[in-house]
Amino acid sequence: MQYREIGKTGMKVSNISFGASSLGGVFHSLKEEEGIEAVHAALDNGINFIDVSPYYGHLKAEIVLGKALKNVYRSHYYLSTKVGRYGKDGVNFCDYSARKSVESVYESLDRLNVDYIDLINVHDIEFSDLEMVCKETLPALTELKTKGLVKHVGITNLTLRHFKYVINNVPKGTVESILSFCHYCLNDDALIDYLDFFEQNDVGIINASPFSMGLLTERGAPEWHPAPKPLQDLCRKAVQHCMDKGKNIEQLAVSFSVSNPRIATTLFSTTRSSSVLQNIKWANEPTDEELLAEVRKILEPRFRDTWLNS
Repeated sequence: MQYREIGKTGMKVSNISFGASSLGGVFHSLKEEEGIEAVHAALDNGINFIDVSPYYGHLKAEIVLGKALKNVYRSHYYLSTKVGRYGKDGVNFCDYSARKSVESVYESLDRLNVDYIDLINVHDIEFSDLEMVCKETLPALTELKTKGLVKHVGITNLTLRHFKYVINNVPKGTVESILSFCHYCLNDDALIDYLDFFEQNDVGIINASPFSMGLLTERGAPEWHPAPKPLQDLCRKAVQHCMDKGKNIEQLAVSFSVSNPRIATTLFSTTRSSSVLQNIKWANEPTDEELLAEVRKILEPRFRDTWLNS
């Protein structure tokens, strides 16, 4: 396992990490005990960074993760959660106010059974008023650093240009990391265009969704996937190409996504211990460059196609 620092935070994290969204039943139903076993499998095999949010499963992911972490030494992992997006009684809502953000941190601490959070993120800033994020949300989270309740502050988003706006409109050092998803994977590497900017501002880089939310899997994307149909069609073609060659596109996707040393870590999510171990194995294997070139050629007509968040 390789370990890389997230920006200037001092947190040296495994190059592949555990995204706990699946613990909320976001993608598939789960058995709670299996999800807990998956967390332990990750921690027991070199993964030391876990990302979650109260939004995932409308608190369920944090609750299940809290149970999994209850008897684990706090020094064995770095923990990331979020503020800004929530859900209640099956209804999603956003609240980026300082008051709600602070309240949310305290509630997350309780659900996660911890005394502090290593990295607190403003979740999906594209759903917010960016001015509020700069002038209210981030200052509130920075204040919690002085109390020791959070160690570092970051922002997450799908739309890359929003990262630049926020970082440029707050004091340097306020934003210590960004979490970007679906922009450093086989069908979209747009994150590369922003690496220099992030590094110049001492901002660490976390990548998520090496499978592009299911596009790059043999199972295929879920029905709700927001990607345009032409891109989905090409991804299915790429999946089939790999299968015809006796290869696995998921393996290619993971090995590619973790290969850039300028990206601290890549998050994947599962509730199965076997899948955790498989992803760790893939992350430690070299990328099949010949297969990568073939898949890239298939995807080229819709390369870097993106979509609106939902």
